[in-house]
Amino acid sequence: MKPQFALYIIVLVLAGCAGQPLRSVPETPARPAGAATKPGQPMASENAAKSVKPGGYYLDDGPGDNPPPDLDAIPDAVPKAEPLRKSTSKPYMALGREYTPLASGKGYKAEGLASWYGRRFNGKRTASGETYNMYAMTAAHPTLPLPSYARVTSLATGKSVVVRINDRGPFHKGRIIDLSYTAAHKLGIVQGGSGRVEVESITPEDIAHDHEASGDSGTYLQLGSFTSRTHAEKLLARAATQLDVRSKELVILNHDERYRVALGPYTDPDSVNQAAREVQQRMNLKPIRVVR
Repeated sequence: MKPQFALYIIVLVLAGCAGQPLRSVPETPARPAGAATKPGQPMASENAAKSVKPGGYYLDDGPGDNPPPDLDAIPDAVPKAEPLRKSTSKPYMALGREYTPLASGKGYKAEGLASWYGRRFNGKRTASGETYNMYAMTAAHPTLPLPSYARVTSLATGKSVVVRINDRGPFHKGRIIDLSYTAAHKLGIVQGGSGRVEVESITPEDIAHDHEASGDSGTYLQLGSFTSRTHAEKLLARAATQLDVRSKELVILNHDERYRVALGPYTDPDSVNQAAREVQQRMNLKPIRVVR
């Protein structure tokens, strides 16, 4: 094999993340099973996997040289209604596997491994056509609509963040979401490169119409939502030590097989706003407001 051709193959394998068709590996439209691979398409996942650090991010990736002075102060993404990009809703192929994007994130929840991507892709185009900013609260997901929103919760610490999904990936086996550097930092998984998380999609309809099955009427500040009561109790205990609130204001609301850690209820806007600011400052969480 000629040296120039060998170098070309290496460049294809290590091709960058941020954008469609380039993410962790080249993305291509889905083709019928058994169809021949076209020139430039990935032939096997094992070659691309060689460039991945065992703990999480790519070997030549990592933190930026001059990160913002206070990453913890960067606010979470705020879910809102946005038009979906039709170009990202079609089935596609990556590393020999076909992915079919979801028409809606409504009801999506999953547990798995989260990794993160940083300086290697910073400033490059994401699958949604936007520019990747490793210090924004964003993430990549193989199938959630672009754009959409999700709450990501560390199963080890109970820390939770809200991110905006604006990219495709990860395609490495066993991973369910690729976080921005800041999102990974706020969850405490930067140093290890990856961590077990729960991902739950958030839609504007969820925020406007989510009614709990228990608790008094009023406005609640939801701090986290879990399938495990043990994880919910961990977050409840953390909130009790970090927040200056009465114990009766912290509750676990059980509804639709979910355990939601919430603060409230509040009956006036000033109290809600003050409590929300305290949660953000002391717990580095952006609570979701739920009215019932």
